[in-house]
Order: sequence, then C-alpha cells, then structure tokens
Amino acid sequence: MIKNYLKIAWRNILKNKASSVINIGGLAVGMAVAMLIGLWIWDELAFDKYHQNYNSIAQVMQNRTFNGEVSTARAVPIPLGNELRKSYGSDFRYIVMSSWSWGHVLTVGDKKISSGGTFMEEDAPKLFSLKIVKGTGTGLKDPSSILLSQSIATALFGNADPLGKSLSLDNEKSFKVTGVYEDLPQNITLHDDIPFIAPWSYYVASSVDKSAVADWGNNSFQMFVQLAPNADMAKVSAQIKNAKLNNISKDDAKYKPEIFLQPMSKWHLYSEFKNGVISGGKIQYVWLFGIIGLFVLLLACINFMNLSTAQSEKRAKEVGIRKAVGSLRGQLVIQFFCESLLIAVLAFLFSIALVIPALPLFNTLAGKNITLLWNDPVFWSLGGGFSIFTGILADSYPALYLSSFQPVKVLKGAFRAGRFAATPRKVLVVMQFAVSVILIIGTVVVFRQIQFAKNRPVGYNRDGLVNIAMATADLHKQFSVVRNELMQSGVATEVAESSSPVTHIDNNMGGLTWSGKDPSLSDDFGIISVTPEYGKVIGLQFTDGRDFSRSFLSDSTAIVLNEAAVKYMAFKKPVGEVVKLMGGNFRVIGVVKNMIMESPYEPAKQTIYFLSKNMGGYLHIRLNPQISTHNALAKIESVCKTYSPSAPFKYSFADNAYAKKFFDEERIGKLASFFASLAIFISCIGLFGMASFMAEQRAKELGVRKVLGATVFGLWRLMSADFVSLVIIALIIAAPVSWYFMQQWLQHYSYHAELSWWIFAATAAGAIIITLLTVSYQSIKAALANPVRSLRSE
Repeated sequence: MIKNYLKIAWRNILKNKASSVINIGGLAVGMAVAMLIGLWIWDELAFDKYHQNYNSIAQVMQNRTFNGEVSTARAVPIPLGNELRKSYGSDFRYIVMSSWSWGHVLTVGDKKISSGGTFMEEDAPKLFSLKIVKGTGTGLKDPSSILLSQSIATALFGNADPLGKSLSLDNEKSFKVTGVYEDLPQNITLHDDIPFIAPWSYYVASSVDKSAVADWGNNSFQMFVQLAPNADMAKVSAQIKNAKLNNISKDDAKYKPEIFLQPMSKWHLYSEFKNGVISGGKIQYVWLFGIIGLFVLLLACINFMNLSTAQSEKRAKEVGIRKAVGSLRGQLVIQFFCESLLIAVLAFLFSIALVIPALPLFNTLAGKNITLLWNDPVFWSLGGGFSIFTGILADSYPALYLSSFQPVKVLKGAFRAGRFAATPRKVLVVMQFAVSVILIIGTVVVFRQIQFAKNRPVGYNRDGLVNIAMATADLHKQFSVVRNELMQSGVATEVAESSSPVTHIDNNMGGLTWSGKDPSLSDDFGIISVTPEYGKVIGLQFTDGRDFSRSFLSDSTAIVLNEAAVKYMAFKKPVGEVVKLMGGNFRVIGVVKNMIMESPYEPAKQTIYFLSKNMGGYLHIRLNPQISTHNALAKIESVCKTYSPSAPFKYSFADNAYAKKFFDEERIGKLASFFASLAIFISCIGLFGMASFMAEQRAKELGVRKVLGATVFGLWRLMSADFVSLVIIALIIAAPVSWYFMQQWLQHYSYHAELSWWIFAATAAGAIIITLLTVSYQSIKAALANPVRSLRSE
C-alpha cells in the first residue's frame, strides 16, 4: 500500500513540474537555512566541552560596589588563592592562579615567532584536561620549564622532537620544553590564551611586584578552579563569598567585595554582567537565530501548505473517485502525507546539496569553522526526524482539507471551494510577509546602530596612526634612539609610548583623593602612563590647559584629565587642581575630550594620563602623510628589527583596531541580512506560485474581461491588488512587533540610535515593490493571453 502511495506521489510530482519545483525548492532553501543555523547553534552550545571536567570547572570572579553600582571583574588578588586552599580546600580539587594572556616572542636559534601565552600554576594541565602528546604535563613545577601546543612546537622545531630543547621567551629567559599538548579546538574560550603555558613561579618572581603576593587590593590576576567530586557549584560559590572581605581593611571593605564562581558552562554564552548578576551574552544570539531558523522553515512550510491547498480543486475529482470506490478518509490522509514526506525527503537531500557550497561563505560570515557532521548518527537522526516533522507540519492542513471533500458533490460538478476557502491561504501569506518584514526591519536597525556608533566622535585622530605592541623591553629601553631615527628618516611626524593601546584601558585605579571629594564616593579611574609626545601622536583634543612637555621638569608630577574625569570629580576649574594618587600629589595641567577607548556603545570612562619612565607596552607612530604607507612601514620595520632583533615585527593601524570593536554586531547584522534575504526569497517563491495558480484559475474570468474591453494595465492591477492588500496587512502587523523588539534590543546600549519612522516606511515600500515585481510576471502574462484560447471550451 505504501509503495503504491509513493508511486502515485512520484507521478504527481512529475505531472506538476512547476509547482513541484517551487515546493521542493522552497522547502530545500528553508531546510538549508535551518540546517546552517542548527550547525551554528550546535557549535555555540558545544563551547568548552572539549574539557573532560567541563561541569566542575569555574573561574573565580568578584563583585565590587562603586557608588551603589555593582561591578563584576575576572581579576582577583594573589592572596585569594592561598585563602581558598587554607579555608575551603576540601571543596576544590585544583586551584590554579594565572596571568593574563598577551603577545610574546618565542625564539629558537634564528627562528622567531610571535604568540599569545599564559603563566599558570602547575595543576593547569590537569584542570583543563590537556591531552599531552609528548613528554609530561607536570613540568610546570620547574620554573625553567615550558609546555607548548603542537602547532607552536612544530613552528619552532619542525619535525624534530622538541622535548628537552631550549627556547628563549621575550629575549629574557631560556626555558626547557617538557611537554607538548594537543591544540585546543576553535570553540574553546582559552583557544587564543594558551598556545603555550609557562610556570607561574617564574612569572611571580620576575614580573610581579613582590608586594602583590600579599596585597589583597592588587586585582591583577586570574584564578581557575575545579571542584572536588560531589561538590555543588552554587553551594561552594556561596561559601567563598566573603573570602576576600574577611581579610581586608575597613577602608577597602567599603567596596563590599564578593567572591563567586563562574562555571565554565557559562563562560561563552553568559559572559555579560549587570549590577552583579548575569544579564546575558551570546545566548541571546543563540535564541535569536534559533527563532529565525524556525521562522524561515515555517515560511517554507507555509508555501507548501498554500500551494497544496490552492490546487485542491484540481484533485477534487480524484478524491471523489477514490471515495466512491471505497477509500476511507484515513487512507486518503495517509496518501497525502506520503506525498508530503516524499517532497520533504527530496527537499532535505537538496538542502544538503545547498549547504555544502554555502558553508564556506557562512563560516566567513559567522567567524566559525563548521563542517557537516557526516559521521554523526545524531545528525542523520535529526535530519530524518526533521524531514518527517516538516512533511507532517507542511501537509497537515492540505491532507485534512482534501480528504474532507464529499464525493457526490465533486463528481456531479457541484463542488465549490466556497467564499472563505481562500482565507487560510491569505492568512498564511500575511504571516509570511509579517515575518519577513520583521527580519528586514531588524537588519536595518542593527546596521544603523553600528553606523551610529561608528560616527561617534572618538576624541583622537585614527588616520595614519600605527600601533606596535612591544613584546620585549628592547624598544622601550632605547625609545629615544628609536624615536629620533624614525623622525629623522621622515616616515614619522612623532612617536610616543603608552601603557595601554588606543582601543583599550589596561589599568584601573581607585582610592584617589582630591579637593571636594565626597567621602562616601568609591572612585574608579582608568590610568594611562604616557611619554610627553603621546597627545601629539594620538591627536588628543584639548579643551583646557596644555599637554605634557619635556620642557617642564614639573610635569613628572602632572596629570591630564579627560572630560569624563572632570565631571566625575566635579571640578569647575580643573586646571591647577591637585589630585593625590600612587602616594603622591599630582597637579592637573590639561583637559582633553573623551577618548573612546572601551566600548563605542558606552559612555567614556573617567581617565587620567600621567608621565612614567617605567611604562610598558605600546609604541605609537604618526605616519608622515607625504610618505607612502608601504615605504613608511618598511622603514619602521627596519628600525624595529635593528633595536629589537628578537621580536617579529607586528603592527596594527588604529582605525582597523577600532573597527574590530564592531565585529560582533557587524557579524550579527550580516547573518541577519543573509537570513532576511532568504526569508524574502522563500516568500517570493510562494507568491510566484500563488500568482501562477490564480492566473490559471482565473483564466476564463480574465478572458471575459478582456473581450469586454479591459486593458492589460487594468487586468494587471486587478491581479496584483489582492497580493498588495495582503502585504499591507502584514506590514500593519509587523510594524508594532518589530518596533517593540528592536526598542528592547537598543536598550542594551547606553549610546544608541533612535528608531526612525523612515525605516518602517522604506521597508513597507520595499515589500510592496518586491510583491509587485514577483506577481507582475504572471499577472501580465495572464493579461496578455489570447482570450479565445481560454473561452473556446465554454
């Protein structure tokens, strides 16, 4: 019986080629979109599951209260590690202190590579369940040992065995390779942080101020833990809440520090905090694209339902004959479901054929490395279940509708679809375009928000500004020579150093005092040490006072404030005010416009600039606009290699670094526009199919109208009006829905664009134009047809 149903289904597919192509093509596109989104969600949900102890690993974090607002940070003090071991040791299997990851130079002979890396305590390989492929993971006990990932080991030693061999780190210390571990997958939070792991003991001895070892106020480090077997994450987190508060002075206690555990399962998807509690993160994108995937698939199903139901009259006599010779309604339902399932299976196979070439483009848009799970039985089980579900969903209404026809009326020719028979189809078309319009408006709002933030004044000049992260101290030690040589060569108009890049504030400080400070104020400032040339190189815009100068020896105890700091400190005349910080008194000599260094969607942070001889970090070069960028970079590379031969030459342009701040939003916008375009495409496929069917059904009516004098334009307007009216209804429904959700989305940003009426107007006009273009071909074709051919059978 089933074989017979499938044979009939195949014959119907071949008989109605146009509608079959539309049905299968629409479903295939919908399934392909859902499959791409499903693979993306699968990758997002699988983040960090590479680690065997995924469910028991956490990062130790802390909340601190500043003026009534709770701030969450991943940075903790070193003494906290000893306190957790001493007072709560039974709750933890491993406790690992860690530095932050930054760029380093690894050297073996003449071979040098630049790579990120982290200093960690000896239990790190066990905690993160690193897969050791050579040597041992216990080598970090020795302060002169180092563990390398496979890719770094290969880059440095080629095919030779790296174990026992030495390498130089940042041209300062020689380490012996004691272990090599498997590269971490891309969907790992620490993927870019631990291409190598060096000993924590060496880092503390060489790079950390000795006072920090016992300083509870120095929050400059990271801590990772693995819970003991059977320990409960929430209970342990609650127990260690006051681990820091119980060990600090009353002055520091006013910040109300609270220690808690952030489980690894939430590192990727729940990384945003507001007022001390999780406020979201990338999980919102998982939900967003999951809903979009379901909607796009629903659009494809709507197309199938519409076309199947619309062609019901064509199959009315078939149903009547089958019922007359004894077919039961249940058998007819099964027959139509078999046809639907066959179409769904064919669409699933075609969707795979669409996904294969689309994956590289999708990976580029999504920043992923997703592949089809060919060998995963779960994938094929989901695909099969997906097809069955889609087939049943898409054919549920047509099967029940077609099987309900009364055979007597059908065979006597008395069957009429009824005045409300087209209502379900119209409702489905309205749903299609409502969803499509919401996606379009959402895409426009996302891109407009990105552009709005990009156009925000940044307080400095990004054009022609080159930044170099100094992996070794060589350039800093010879800064004056490097600066003079670059300027004398003519490639640079000025050169400066700073402790932070222009797109981020690396250091923060509290506990400052100044005249008129509210005693209850818990202050927090961004602190940037600079050379006197920094303002000129960056292009800081002074609104009051002056910049630093080498001509004034007193500038060693001078500071420059940004406008946010002036407002924060409530200075009416800031120049000349004295601020106490770092144990000394500093005089304000200038005020600059806010420099957007953190998120372009948030207010600028109150920031203090001061001179320091012991800064680290970043070299800033203002290129001479009269010299070609290519020649300038070649000269800069030559100078850098002369004075820092051990470090690879790596640079970035300030405008490119700033553009990266929009990376996540732009990626989401591109993905949303990609899916919105496909949603419109699927909707247009459905409209085209419906227009074809209506033109065929109304052929005789159009013939009569044409004989009686109707013009082609009049017939086109008649045929198009029905669809345009449905789209207008969809617009009326979609406008308030999209306004509500996009308004909610914009509220996540302190600095955001406003929803303008023209977005809705332009989207409405575009939807109507797309509708007219889609249905016009069939409408005009029907209007131009010879009426004699449609009327001669009457």
